[in-house]
Amino acid sequence: MSIPRRRLVRPALAPEPDQQRHHQVQKLRTRLDRERTVLAKWMAKLRRSFHQVEKIQRRLSRLERQITRLEDP
Repeated sequence: MSIPRRRLVRPALAPEPDQQRHHQVQKLRTRLDRERTVLAKWMAKLRRSFHQVEKIQRRLSRLERQITRLEDP
């Protein structure tokens, strides 16, 4: 009976370059989607803030016009 004295343990083969590239592309696409979502949220906040500033500026200019109209008869 022939039994090998020891068992050879070989490291697993590295994935093929196409698989590595595919995995890397998938990771980047996931990251891109996440970043786009974050940007969309910030753009919505920015848009709301910008419109609020415009409304305040219109209100201020209206008040200034009213004051000048009342001061200068």
